[in-house]
Amino acid sequence: MIKLSRTLVASLVAGVMISQVAQASSHREAPNISRFPTLDSTDFYVFNSYEAGRDDYVTMIANYIPLQDAYGGPNYFAMDPAAVYSIHIDNDGDAVEDITFQFRFASELPNSNDGIQLMVGPADNQRTVAVPLKNIGGISASDQGNANFSESYSVTLVSGPQSSGSSVALNNSTSNTSSFAKPFDYIGNKTFGDSAGYAQYANSFIYDLALPDCEKMARVFVGQRKDPFVVNLGKTFDLVNYVPVEGDSSPGAGDAGGFPGGITQNQANDDLEDKNVTAIAVEVPKSCVVGDGNGTIGAWTTASLPQARILNPDANFAKVEVNGGALTQVSRLGSPLVNELVIGLSDKDRFSTAHPTDDGQFADYVTHPTLPELLNILFKDAVNATLETDFETLAPTNFPRVDLVTAFLTGFAGVNQLETVTPSEMLRLNTAIAAKSAEMQSPFGVAGDDLAGFPNGRRPGDDVVDIALRVVMGRLCHPVPVNGADTDLGLCTPEDAMLGTVPFTDGAPINANMMMSVFPYLATPIAGSE
Repeated sequence: MIKLSRTLVASLVAGVMISQVAQASSHREAPNISRFPTLDSTDFYVFNSYEAGRDDYVTMIANYIPLQDAYGGPNYFAMDPAAVYSIHIDNDGDAVEDITFQFRFASELPNSNDGIQLMVGPADNQRTVAVPLKNIGGISASDQGNANFSESYSVTLVSGPQSSGSSVALNNSTSNTSSFAKPFDYIGNKTFGDSAGYAQYANSFIYDLALPDCEKMARVFVGQRKDPFVVNLGKTFDLVNYVPVEGDSSPGAGDAGGFPGGITQNQANDDLEDKNVTAIAVEVPKSCVVGDGNGTIGAWTTASLPQARILNPDANFAKVEVNGGALTQVSRLGSPLVNELVIGLSDKDRFSTAHPTDDGQFADYVTHPTLPELLNILFKDAVNATLETDFETLAPTNFPRVDLVTAFLTGFAGVNQLETVTPSEMLRLNTAIAAKSAEMQSPFGVAGDDLAGFPNGRRPGDDVVDIALRVVMGRLCHPVPVNGADTDLGLCTPEDAMLGTVPFTDGAPINANMMMSVFPYLATPIAGSE
């Protein structure tokens, strides 16, 4: 049992909120990356595996290509073959990666990239013509002969800094080669039979992965998944076009006993309910990633491109462009929604290209966050009118927000703080805190008295929207439940946050039971056609 001091618990609960500071995803979060959807990291998860019998493993999932419509054919959602997608691990706290898993993708057509061809026309005027579709019939785990397109990838392990460390290609233990296959996106049920058929097909692309000097095997999967993130996306960015306070006496009560006109919990409020993403999932033995540190790791994902891209004016499938030059980072994600709702618009592209060691330049966005002020501008008059109050401001008044700095940049001693403390933005996970089964998880993580959840890493079922809204509006200035008892965290006072106990919400519920309880955890993607 890990015992927490009052100050430590305060920091922990604060961290649950800031890192999520408004939702938990980064769909199209910066001007430049919105032009490169195949490189846009939507969500990043790091957690102690909770699949039965996998207690000694850590799972990392980096989702890319946001807002995929399942019916988005005929080309669907391939990864960029010129890019390098990376998952970085810092295990000593210097904000420099000690381990990096690099993923590089390749696309191929059958018949030497000519694709599947049909004989068209009568015998005396017949032509061999390539088909325009990516499949010409059903596809299954046992028979993929009708696929007219395939993706494969390699995995490279870099020890030390990504730019200068030593690297080794990892082998697929099934084929004993360095090539791994990626399943085709879920075109629809005529192609794959039904969701069970697609699940069986996709599961055949889960591979054991041998790591250097690691006794146990890792696992890897790359493929389309149901987007696990939930958010009232359209209305939130339409100047929060709903009353963001629970309208029932408790979530799901259906009694309209909460804030007058407030939004209530309903899956229909999730604008991503019918969206898919592409997941890069790796499960690794804890002992092989913690290094010589204190058992806590920091992690983040990036996507990079060569600096130069020259388009081929006479393009074909095999050669649409030439890429060259040094790898340049264009996407970055650690803690959720930092770039989307914390970093100012003028600095978003800078954050996308920055390394964690350079995060001090963004400190003002944490010490003086703008989201509470925006909510104050949007709702102060309405709140005062509804409650017949005269609040001067709805936003917390304790500046600088030291509680958020602790959570956002340093981690928390004894829980998810690395051995050396270097202020930097990343997800931090204590690998020694036991995982909880899906049924036992609180979607509010540490704030829900569940130390195995956010901000001690992040699980797919952790609800970050409601937590973030409440924390940025000052929930931590009031006593919070810790181990079943209300605890004054001592970070600020109730007078610093007049609405700190208000149950802010976007009305989109989430929990771990909406996912799978086995690797790769994220649910089977939505079918393009029923």
